[in-house]
Amino acid sequence: MLCKSAIGLLAFVTTVAITVTGAKAFDDASYPDLAGGWFGMGGGNHDSSKPSGLRQQAPLTPEYQKILEASLADQANGGQGENPGYRCASHAMPRVMIANVPLQFLILPETTYVLIERLSQVRRIHTDGRNWPAQLRHSSLGYSIGKWIDEDGDGRYDVLEVETRAIKGPHVYDSSGMPFHRDERAIVKERIRLDKTNSNVLRNEITTIDNALTRPWTVTRSYRRHRDYRWSEYTCVADNQHVIIGKEDYFMSGDGSLMPVRKDQNPPDLRYFDQR
Repeated sequence: MLCKSAIGLLAFVTTVAITVTGAKAFDDASYPDLAGGWFGMGGGNHDSSKPSGLRQQAPLTPEYQKILEASLADQANGGQGENPGYRCASHAMPRVMIANVPLQFLILPETTYVLIERLSQVRRIHTDGRNWPAQLRHSSLGYSIGKWIDEDGDGRYDVLEVETRAIKGPHVYDSSGMPFHRDERAIVKERIRLDKTNSNVLRNEITTIDNALTRPWTVTRSYRRHRDYRWSEYTCVADNQHVIIGKEDYFMSGDGSLMPVRKDQNPPDLRYFDQR
């Protein structure tokens, strides 16, 4: 049986397909061809040009640098550190744009949708010229407003500029646990365009402005197109062997027994169980 999120995503895609096919409400020749599945290139680090962890050289303030160092130390000892993804939580913005599982872009006149196969999430980028609402409801993907630009003046859009606000915590840049500020005031700006020499490569220049940083941090993510990709359900919890009890993480072994993840880790509190 499909999970509710997968059913919802299927219904959404069907609705969009009917709208585009039946209405022909806009000149799609004015927009770039982003059909197919887009897979992240360069691995799972936020800055794909640099090694993981401290070697990312994130411009963190001293307070948040210590949080990263503590996260890496916990991971080195068998823990998960500050990485919420292992609990099958959303990777949130901008980490979802790493695209370890593929992204799909659906372009409509007023909204560009980014469909994320992991957890069947749908990101909405509003391109209808709206202003920022007076109050924003925070969510893992945040609230995104974008604008299509004809940068080279050939009558066809080639760049999508996006700004995302109201990103709900806790969220991190990648699996190292590199943190955002807890005030949830981060702003993520993107410039998304096809590579000028290879139409099967997509570039995304991502700039993050956050109070945990000493300056704006810009990286470029790249994606490779699979035109004939066969979309499938990705249910994280189906294969997740992590068990969180209280504030401790344990692991479920192949025989169904609870295992520690760190040396000298205490077992969970069994005060309410018969221990005869």
